Amino acid sequence: MTVEPGLPDVSLRLLEIFAAMMRCATTVEAAEQLRISQPAVSAGLRQLETQLGLTLFERTGRRLQPTAEAKALYEEIRPVFSLMRGFSQRARDMKLGMAGRLKVIATPPLGYSVAPVALRRFLDSRPDVSVAFDVRRLEQVKDAVQSGQADIGLAIDHDRQTAVNVDVLQRAHMVALVPKDSPLAARPHLTALDLQAEPMVGLEMASNLGQLVRKAYEQVGATYAPRIEVRYCATATVLAAQHLGVTVVDPYSATTHATDTLVCKPFLPACEVKAVMYTRRGVPYSGLLHSFMSDLRAAFADSDLLIAEPPRG
Repeated sequence: MTVEPGLPDVSLRLLEIFAAMMRCATTVEAAEQLRISQPAVSAGLRQLETQLGLTLFERTGRRLQPTAEAKALYEEIRPVFSLMRGFSQRARDMKLGMAGRLKVIATPPLGYSVAPVALRRFLDSRPDVSVAFDVRRLEQVKDAVQSGQADIGLAIDHDRQTAVNVDVLQRAHMVALVPKDSPLAARPHLTALDLQAEPMVGLEMASNLGQLVRKAYEQVGATYAPRIEVRYCATATVLAAQHLGVTVVDPYSATTHATDTLVCKPFLPACEVKAVMYTRRGVPYSGLLHSFMSDLRAAFADSDLLIAEPPRG
């Protein structure tokens, strides 16, 4: 810090000693408040008086009485200590996850289902926290976390990842959506063979979930021939609700976008999907991130999904 010529270079520590002495009657009391030794308080006061060229305290018996100059200076520096207390409180809140800004990115299934529930839990008790929230494709979510553009990523993924940390939040299974008035709606579960004769709204093969469904059909010798092919499970669910075909989607999209015209059934062969969170490798978690992860796990624990493995057909 550059000090203007002719002005004393007063350290913040000396100001702390001075302020403590203004609040206390003796150097012993000031030392106890600052958690330093009594000689350190006395030495600090002498140093400050030397630097300022002023007498700040006069001894009266065992007590030090502040001079008029000391009282005037104390009024000048009181706002400094209010700022320091605010700074300390802000740092404490950040450590405890009660202040700051969090960057969250998710793929559509989790971004439109569990993530908003977790965000509500997270923000309701943290008025000083703000969040940047975005929904992107899987590769973009992983890239954002790896590059540090996002603090946490949420996705449905079943591949091993080496570029980011991966923690499984929940294991679930793909589900079938069929019209409520369809004969299929009365069955306890639906197989690929049950669905192959129905018009299908399918997921594009470029997606992981699309490949998962196709393999399930092939596993039992069923023909997978979507009449309509879409990129996202949410889109498939919306189209199915408009009676454009049956579909097999993740349970998060089914829960969020399905209407009362559709019935959700366990799908066989069972297709496990994992809801995961990505974090950046080699970077310690902030208090804010720890808090959000806790609320995220609670939101998953409360989610009402077909997460148990369907019966094997």
